[in-house]
Amino acid sequence: MLKISKADYDLIRWEAKRSYPHECCGILLGNVTDEHRVVTMTLPCQNMRTDSPVNRYSIHPEQVIAAMKLARNRSERIIGFYHSHPDHSPHYSSTDLAEAHWFDCSYMITSVERGIAGVTASYALVGSETQKKFHEESIEILANQSSLLYAT
Repeated sequence: MLKISKADYDLIRWEAKRSYPHECCGILLGNVTDEHRVVTMTLPCQNMRTDSPVNRYSIHPEQVIAAMKLARNRSERIIGFYHSHPDHSPHYSSTDLAEAHWFDCSYMITSVERGIAGVTASYALVGSETQKKFHEESIEILANQSSLLYAT
């Protein structure tokens, strides 16, 4: 299960709407406790894909490294990533699976239909590089507020 504050959940959905018709993307920091991933900070990132940003995303390695350093300073870790699917369902694509490499992390996807954020789903990446798969996981939206940092 992925636990996330309402503020962070709303931010991800706003980013998906703002980026339409391109995919948005970002990093989730937090902790893992009792088989739950708990988001403590959402880091929106720039989609670096120039060849097909309407159906692909890429986070610059420098942003990932900065997120790792920030997480370490906060005694946390990267627990997931998010992106949007403009005019498509929030179900992961074969490309999403092929390009996912952070095991035991959550991958949140928000569908955006004609500029309106729709359903948000989350999947945990499990297995190994040769036999990886996504398992759908539930999302619990928490009432407490979260801190926010824009990664650029």
